[in-house]
Amino acid sequence: MPAGTTGRPRFLASVMSVAEALTAVAAGAEIIDCKNPAAGALGALPVQTVCAIVEAIAGRVPVSATIGDLAPQPEILCPAATAMAATGVDLIKIGFFDGGDAGASIEALGRLDLGRSGLVGLLLADRAPDFNLVPAMAAAGFAGVMLDTATKDGRALPDVMQPIEIASFVASAHSAGLFVGLAGALRREHIPAIAALTPDVMGFRGALCAGTVREGSLEEGAVRAVARDLSALARRPSASYAIIEALQ
Repeated sequence: MPAGTTGRPRFLASVMSVAEALTAVAAGAEIIDCKNPAAGALGALPVQTVCAIVEAIAGRVPVSATIGDLAPQPEILCPAATAMAATGVDLIKIGFFDGGDAGASIEALGRLDLGRSGLVGLLLADRAPDFNLVPAMAAAGFAGVMLDTATKDGRALPDVMQPIEIASFVASAHSAGLFVGLAGALRREHIPAIAALTPDVMGFRGALCAGTVREGSLEEGAVRAVARDLSALARRPSASYAIIEALQ
């Protein structure tokens, strides 16, 4: 069955290198996410590395990339997004951290010519996220929005936000026409409960690594285990899948 048509959350695997990307795809990952965990919650890889990953994946699955833990200022985020778009990624993940002007940044990002790259806003569950930014992202032409955690201290998304709050976020994003991703130190045992909140994407890093340490090396067996657990979930309808499918 083609990735993204199963009616359950799509499996996003964060990787640091071409080797990890190829391992993840072979083991069942459905979105490859370029990220440097050692450089922060949304640490960016060098554009040369992202280019190499895009070339190696060769369109088999969508590729996303983070731009770093940057202040939400238009003059900071826009050049970083433009540079990452030049790599040919399908999705550019923009984190909205504390301070700055998130609203102005979203409007400015929406005016950029990023070629084939779509924008994904990322809100931080452990940093008092402003869910009012979701409709602004939709109005600016973002493809999707994700919820993650900023502090990587072992606490997972369900530890820092109540299920009813997460469900409200998912519902508001879907109502705005965005696809929705949930991440944040998620482990295999979280899959059933998080999937029940109906996200379109679930993101993993630590759960895929040796010793479940996000800075560690990706392990093929761990990737296969997460892919197997996600594949076992019951089918559900999701109109937002059409947005993700359009990326391929």
